[in-house]
Amino acid sequence: MNYDTQMLSISSEDIDKAAMLLREGKVVGIPTETVYGLAADALNESAVRDIFKAKGRPADNPLIVHIGELDDIYKYITEMPENAHRLAEAFWPGPLTMVLPKKDIVPYVTSGGLDTVGIRFPVHPTAREIIRRSGSALAAPSANLSGSPSPTSAKHVLSDMNGRIPAIVNGGECTVGVESTVVSFDERGRVVLLRPGFVSLEDMQSIVGAENVICAKGVTEELPDGERVMSPGMKYKHYSPKANVTVLCGDMDKFTEYVSAHSGDGVYSMLFGADSEGYPFPFACYGDTADEQAHRLFAVLRELDEAGARQIYARCPDRRGVGLAVYNRLLRAAGFEVVNL
Repeated sequence: MNYDTQMLSISSEDIDKAAMLLREGKVVGIPTETVYGLAADALNESAVRDIFKAKGRPADNPLIVHIGELDDIYKYITEMPENAHRLAEAFWPGPLTMVLPKKDIVPYVTSGGLDTVGIRFPVHPTAREIIRRSGSALAAPSANLSGSPSPTSAKHVLSDMNGRIPAIVNGGECTVGVESTVVSFDERGRVVLLRPGFVSLEDMQSIVGAENVICAKGVTEELPDGERVMSPGMKYKHYSPKANVTVLCGDMDKFTEYVSAHSGDGVYSMLFGADSEGYPFPFACYGDTADEQAHRLFAVLRELDEAGARQIYARCPDRRGVGLAVYNRLLRAAGFEVVNL
């Protein structure tokens, strides 16, 4: 793959260009509310394989299929549990992916060899219009090189994908900043959280009841080698900058003391905004609230790469609400390197 990557706008003419490329079996970077996606026709095996090539992504890592209308889901799945209907009514369109039994129309290359497929109905108007005009659901993992921080702007996509894909649609900065929440359903119909996101554990509990939502082990623990996963983001080191990342859990005084003992060239800290005044070491802030941290996390990791960071010490976020998604992404960026102070 050696393209002269074109940056498209969100004009009607450019959306038509993107849709035409997708109909031709090409891969296009598109905006969504969560992060930018690397989109291709979900039913075109050759096009989907080109997503994996562009990303350098392992083929057993399933992709998420994005639909443009709610009723389109029935083209791709064989059944939908009652709790799935309830979550769809509450959170779709939006940053929620549901893993459901797939129809044969969905190729195994898209589902990572599984008999299930992740389906998402995005709220982003440009994403939905591109899907509609392309005439097919789109497989669209994050538009970054596999393992690196996810892209939340078209500039990030170009940095990773220049020459690898023919076009990127520039829809501005993503509003959410972390990938969608991913859930599956167990044999009792309970919701199983596979990957936390903007739709939080607590949000889903408020819809289907706390007794009907459980958290998969892979959310906060490293899965054993060789274990098959139902969701992207559960396996392999993810979201990681070039620098080594370590998550430090403890109060600010202990954090500063630890960094002081390990300071040096190329050592940076990731702080909450309230921590920054008078902090004596190189740092970047990634926000005070969980929403701010989700929005800023990947951009800050990329900024620290550009600054030449070799080691990043990150303050551990609150794990409630959207904070669980931020913690999950930091854990994976750090390869589960956590120090309890």
